[in-house]
This record gives sequence, structure tokens and C-alpha cells, in this order.
Amino acid sequence: MSDQHTHVVVIGGGYAGTVAVNGLRQRTDADITLVNPRADFVQRIRLHQFVAGTGTATVDYDSLLGDGVRLLVDAAARIDSDTRTVKLASGRKLDYDYLIYAVGSTGGTSSAMPGAAEFAYPIAEFEYAQRLRDRLADLPPDAPITVVGAGLTGIEVAAELAEQGRTVRLVCGGTLAPSLSAPGRRSVAKRLSRLGVEVLETAAVAEVRSDAVVFDNGAVLPSAVTVWTTGFGVPELARVSGLRTDALGRLLTDETLTSIDDDRVVAAGDAAAPSGQPLRMSCQAAGPMGAQAATTVLSRIAGEQPATINQAFLGSCISLGRRAGIFQVARRDDTPLDVFIAGRAGAAIKEAVCKSTLWGIRREATKPGSIHWRKGGRRPARGELLG
Repeated sequence: MSDQHTHVVVIGGGYAGTVAVNGLRQRTDADITLVNPRADFVQRIRLHQFVAGTGTATVDYDSLLGDGVRLLVDAAARIDSDTRTVKLASGRKLDYDYLIYAVGSTGGTSSAMPGAAEFAYPIAEFEYAQRLRDRLADLPPDAPITVVGAGLTGIEVAAELAEQGRTVRLVCGGTLAPSLSAPGRRSVAKRLSRLGVEVLETAAVAEVRSDAVVFDNGAVLPSAVTVWTTGFGVPELARVSGLRTDALGRLLTDETLTSIDDDRVVAAGDAAAPSGQPLRMSCQAAGPMGAQAATTVLSRIAGEQPATINQAFLGSCISLGRRAGIFQVARRDDTPLDVFIAGRAGAAIKEAVCKSTLWGIRREATKPGSIHWRKGGRRPARGELLG
């Protein structure tokens, strides 16, 4: 290791990791490497548009990263805390003085659901979305599509496809949009009905077939494509590296986002679990956490005590096609209020939020340290999980 420069490796170039590498540039003597498996930044909040052919979801990293940040297109296979090295999928090794773990979340199908792994189409990652987009291009417009999962992602996919004239069925398996308030859910249901989406609120899928879905009551309905949006996982990198994780695989940290096993490893975004109480998986949480992760590393380099997380939420945004949306207002602890903005105004807010995420990253690239987490929020009680 060099005595003059501090080597910082950031694993993951999503919202959290990209903000983090730019924030680290507050120190001119830091050598910063961003490890990411793709050469482009993926706007996950636009993947439903990419699938439907109504928008793009990738951005060139050249427009997002500040001067001096080295982008290494590769995947991390293992972290060795003893030697402070990261083994890459290519076989190379990277040395680090500090590491920011920002690997994000993954989408997937339930291995316990018969046929899901073989026939369902997840959407949470770019490669999955590309596979689904290609499949849809081969289908006639009236081919039946089933979207399983009625959280924010499932609703956005169903609405986007229906607005393009597709025949869409949305299987909730419980409550439609459970993270919204009751008035917000009614507004979403009304919009989906106008788009022609068939909403099956209480039905649950028992099996996925290549051309159909089987429900728990024995009913079999045709489905040319079944889109799977029922939750997220996280990469297993922390676990296979011997770092302690929660049950889902998120890296366990203290309130400064520092690993409870290694004070040279700091986490941010969907794969972080501060005090075992992770924030909702979202770019709303990831960006500020990336900024705080960078601040934690900078504080440790300077020999100072890092600040603790004190992050608040504003609410949730859902696009309902290109001409409508909803902004659900929430308390700072992410509890929804009976207040929302819907229709074209909701769509405008959603689009502004999507654009502002890139604006914030670019601002951090030109003015490191400009992003701060929202303060004043209530950290969830021990054992409580937001999202």
C-alpha cells in the first residue's frame, strides 16, 4: 500500500455506489475505484419503461463520475478482510484501505414456486428486463400477460404495458399496493381499471407454466408471458466473504454504516442493514446512504468519529403509464398518510424524481459533498423492518 494515497474500492455502481465514489473526491489524496459488472449506469426506476419500449434505462458513466474515479467493469467474487483485497470474477485482485459495499439488490423468482424459475420473467435487473423486452417483441399485442406481485414495481409494469395496448392481468396475492394509504390504493385501482388491467386482488399463483398460470383455487388462465415482481433479494457476496448478514443477506452494520465485523468495510443502499434494521429498498434511501458511506470513510481516514445515520423518507412515487402517476405522501418514518397527488400531476412528480436522481449524482460529481441525507427521521424500533 502507498503511504501517500488511501485506496478506496466501491463495489456496485448503482445509486448508492455512484454517489459514494463522487463524494469520496472530497479528499484529493484518495485513489477511488468503482467496480461494476456493467459499463453503463442502470436507472432501475425506469426499467418498466425500457421493457414496454417507452423509454431507456441506461446512462453512460462518463456523464456521472467525477474526475479521477476509475471504473473497472468486473464483478466482485470475494472480499478478504484479512488481506484487504477483493477477488474479482476475472481473477484479478484489488487492494484496498477502505471498501464501500454497495452491491444493491437483485430480482428473482421463488425457488419454491413450481415453474417460476423456468418460465417467469423477473424485471429487477437490466439483463432480466432485456430478456423480457425481447420476449414481448415476439408476441402479438393481444397476447395475455400476467404480472405477479402488486407492489410498486408490479403496478408500474402492468400500467406501462396496458397503456401500450397489451392485455394485462395483475395478481396481487393480497392487498394492492400495500405500501400506500387506503385512498392512494383506491386511486391506483381506478387508474388500472381505466387502462383495462384485470386486477386479481385475493388470488394467489400456485404454479407457472410456459403458457399459463395456475392459481391456488385450481383455476388455470392463459399467460403468454408471466412477469415476476414479488420481492427482492441481495447478492451473496458478504455472506460468502465471511461477513455477518441478516436473514436476507444484507451486510450487518452499526449506525455509521460500518460493518460490525470490519471497520474498514462500510455499506450503503439495498444491501445494508444498519443495526439489523434496513431501510426500504429504494433510490430514495440509496443515494443519501451512499453520501453517508463516503462521509464515514472520509471521517475514518481523518481519524474522526463518523456520524450516525439519521435518514427520513418523503413518500413514494408510482408511474401509471406515461400520462398518470401518484405521489404518496408519508411520515418521515415512511408510514403513508391519507394524502397523495394523482393523475398528470402525479406523473410529473414521478418524472421529476427520476430526473433528479441523475441530477444529484452529477452534482456530486462536480461538487463533492453536496448530497446530504434528510435528517429528523425516526429510526425504526428494533426488529421493525421498513419496506
